[in-house]
Amino acid sequence: MKKLFLIPALLAGSLALAQQKYEISPMIGYNIAEGNLGIKDDGYFTGGIELQLNTPDSKISPEFSILYSPGVDYKSTGDTSITRVMIDGVYTLDALNSITPFVKAGLGAEAIGSQIASTENGLFLDAGAGVKVNLTENLAFKFETIYMAKLDTDNSGFADSNLLVMAGLTFSFGGETLKNAPQSPTKYEVIEEVVAVVPVVAPPVVVAVIDGDDDKDGVLNSLDKCPNSQIGIKVDTQGCNIDDDNDGVINTKDICPNTPLGEDVTIDGCPKLINLNISFDINSANIQENSFSRLNKYAKFLVNYKNYSAKIVGYTDSQGSATYNQMLSQKRANSVVLYLKDKGVAAEQLSALGMGEAEPIADNKTKEGRAKNRRIEAHLTRN
Repeated sequence: MKKLFLIPALLAGSLALAQQKYEISPMIGYNIAEGNLGIKDDGYFTGGIELQLNTPDSKISPEFSILYSPGVDYKSTGDTSITRVMIDGVYTLDALNSITPFVKAGLGAEAIGSQIASTENGLFLDAGAGVKVNLTENLAFKFETIYMAKLDTDNSGFADSNLLVMAGLTFSFGGETLKNAPQSPTKYEVIEEVVAVVPVVAPPVVVAVIDGDDDKDGVLNSLDKCPNSQIGIKVDTQGCNIDDDNDGVINTKDICPNTPLGEDVTIDGCPKLINLNISFDINSANIQENSFSRLNKYAKFLVNYKNYSAKIVGYTDSQGSATYNQMLSQKRANSVVLYLKDKGVAAEQLSALGMGEAEPIADNKTKEGRAKNRRIEAHLTRN
């Protein structure tokens, strides 16, 4: 079956008009007047209303403003009032987060309440700039400054200048397509309607999914990449165990939690090789007292973790004969082993080796390099 009917061609145009958005801004501020205008204190308070019309396809919006200053005190002629009406074009710049800057320019008219000496009604040009700070979807704080230049015939053709600083609130409304908007068609098109049978499809059933936290680690199941975390263990934002010192061993298994970055560690997170930084008397295996605290800490670790063994290796610099350096390094390694045993470390956990001047880690030609080569290293092994 076919049927003819009429559709307005201007429907799209009426919808576009319905999408316009309005802004109304009650404002209050202070007018700073040019010094030669004879105004007491060169300024006075003012207030008013600004109405702006925004359209979705233009960044320049018309704005109508009316401002009123009830108490303008001239130094020589007394009080009066000033009323200003302005029509401006407002250019809105791109928003930055919740702040929207704008600039404006236009034409205005000024009316003096009671005509007094050196004043007259007249037209003026204005230009300004400001920002809007969004508070809610339909409410914003507005701040602006406006410069006004009025041509004064009593001022030798020069403009009277005023600078206006104002703040207020902007209320937005409109912007929604009007339902059942009246249509006034002026042009019609004939459209042929084809009637067809459209099957009725039932809407899909939506099942709400409740997100939980099965392993009680504070991370929802939908975000948890480690869904079986141990209860009470600190986890990261993805629900996985944390490795604070980034040595590849998570905190819950790391018995040496402050390992320097880049160290080769055991499966428990402890450095496999460290320099014990032991100081000895010159040409002697006698350990100096300033080394006791470091050795005590290492001894405590070996006493607590008997599944670890340490090989103490001594090195010297290249000064002196190789034979003497070999003997001295062995004596120093033996001295460290004896100290650790005296602090409770089991003998089977310890061994000593003297390497003399072999395997230098710095240049033996410098004082600093030789100091680095004179060292005691502890090589840790997990049994």
